[in-house]
Amino acid sequence: MKRRLLPLALSLLLAGVAYAQAPDIPPPQDVPYPGTIRLEVDATRLSQRIFRVKETIPVQAGPLTLLYPKWVPGGHSPRNPIDKIAGITFKANGKPLDWKRDTLDVNAFHLDVPAGVGEITAEFDYLTPTSPSQGRIVMTPNMLNLQTLATVLYPAGYYAHRIPFDMRVTYPVGWTAFTALREDGRQGNTVDYEDVPLDILVDSPVYAGRYAKNIDLTPAGSKVPVKLGVIADAPKYLEAKPEQVALHKAMVEQALKLYGAQHYDHYQFLFSLSEQMGGNGLEHQRSSENGVGTDYFTGWNEKTGFTDLLAHEYTHSWNGKYRRPADLWIPNFNVPMQDSLLWVYEGQTQYWGNVLAARSGMRPLPASIDALALVAATYAENRPGLSWRNIQDTTNDPIIANRAPLAYRNYQMSEDYYSGGQMIWLEADALIRTRTGGKKSLDDFAKAFFGVNDGEWEKQNTYTFDTVVATLNGVMPYDWATFLRERLDGKKALTGGIEAAGWKLVFKDTPSAYAKANARWGGADFTYSLGLSVGKDGTINDVRWDGPAFNAGIGSGASVVAVNGQAYSNDVLEEAVKAAAKDPKASIELLIKEFDRYRTVTLDYHGGLRYPHLERIPGKPDLLTPILTARK
Repeated sequence: MKRRLLPLALSLLLAGVAYAQAPDIPPPQDVPYPGTIRLEVDATRLSQRIFRVKETIPVQAGPLTLLYPKWVPGGHSPRNPIDKIAGITFKANGKPLDWKRDTLDVNAFHLDVPAGVGEITAEFDYLTPTSPSQGRIVMTPNMLNLQTLATVLYPAGYYAHRIPFDMRVTYPVGWTAFTALREDGRQGNTVDYEDVPLDILVDSPVYAGRYAKNIDLTPAGSKVPVKLGVIADAPKYLEAKPEQVALHKAMVEQALKLYGAQHYDHYQFLFSLSEQMGGNGLEHQRSSENGVGTDYFTGWNEKTGFTDLLAHEYTHSWNGKYRRPADLWIPNFNVPMQDSLLWVYEGQTQYWGNVLAARSGMRPLPASIDALALVAATYAENRPGLSWRNIQDTTNDPIIANRAPLAYRNYQMSEDYYSGGQMIWLEADALIRTRTGGKKSLDDFAKAFFGVNDGEWEKQNTYTFDTVVATLNGVMPYDWATFLRERLDGKKALTGGIEAAGWKLVFKDTPSAYAKANARWGGADFTYSLGLSVGKDGTINDVRWDGPAFNAGIGSGASVVAVNGQAYSNDVLEEAVKAAAKDPKASIELLIKEFDRYRTVTLDYHGGLRYPHLERIPGKPDLLTPILTARK
């Protein structure tokens, strides 16, 4: 039957009526909430991977809207997992209260509080993922990650910093918990934490585990403690050598030398070493969530060093948490964020995270230079998407894609404000050093911009594009607005900082030691030769847009079954590329599997294996080594 279309005017009228009937959500106001909300979390249901939540909320009679947080600080997007909330009930004086979800904002729940009721209880289950296909695993038999943002409802109509919370968490017997929150008492396995406003509660997640160790990283002479709270799948993974601890302590020391101030009263790294709980990296002002594999300490190679994850997330205490882009500051967690300055928030953090890893020795100088070569090569040859997008536009990616898998990342691009931003800040650093004869550097910007108001942490200090430009001009007068906009808007290449620092990008037929050490996925990288990367089993992970493989009709997601008639392996494909480089008449024949179909594809490529490296430019001052060298 053909559907009859309503006239446009009538459709709009009906839509308006429907909207008018939806209950309003009170906008946030900077006024105190009358009372403290008690939050109780049962974190003992490990086998079922469930957090059980109960809140006791002081209320007044009349309409009440409770919000489940939507926008995730540090995630820059509306990705809080409301789909994993179930079993919601509200009660007053022990009797159930009816509730209704807002049909326009599904994170809002509307109730009517009866006369004479001074508090209500809200209860729900947070059903955490039981499989990676459902999201990041946050509960295992030996550890958990309680992200407080995911386990709270709060009243609409108030700024987050005006709503007090008293959180109590019950942990499995014998477990140790790490968080930036201070304990206010405990009874058995239940810990009562200090009362804090909602914004600080949300900024204070918990790592807890059966096997745990808290390592002191406080610099000598400092009165502000810094701790590395480690939880692991087994006790053996907790064993850190004294020289490894010294490198982490040096990273903290180098950060304090760089910024010259601390915006926390204490700092707690939350660090998981696990093959069961999902890895992550998420910043907070007095802590950070960090998750890697079990061999972080036990598989350490002093020549390639540690990842820069901890240095990156620690830097966020200054950049992103205390100093925060003005359009990322929101009064509560259901007001939309805007991400326009992520090239500072994340881009400069990416820059300083890598620099601090080098200055502390967590990543030795040669490995740090090799790591930078990989970034430089990306923006020299592996971002064809720059033909239609610029770095500024990628600041929208957390909202557009929320880190969903991409078929052709090099062409679609994804959050390139991180590494693209890193390249911009490298060029800015080299420019300042060159024009001032080494008397000034981006270090001076870091201290002037992030090192203000030592000790202040309970409020944020926001910035705009103009604030960034003004501070840069305070370090060295220059047309910084044009410098930044040309690179952010795609008018200038992003690799100028490499040459400005006295180095050049070259390609060799063997990967760097750093690249080899970090190729733990077991595959092979032919990005800069054939234009593809291949997993250990032959699955094609990525195909460079307009590269040799792409132009031969190969797409990502297919599999390489055979090379020149021989069963696929990384070595077999490498040998075929080498042979084709020696013989201009030779071709590389791949048997490709796509779903249940097989076909043969011939690649006419003779450029040999190509892996990125950096080499010094003769006669040009080396600025990269001073940038990466420890501050005295």
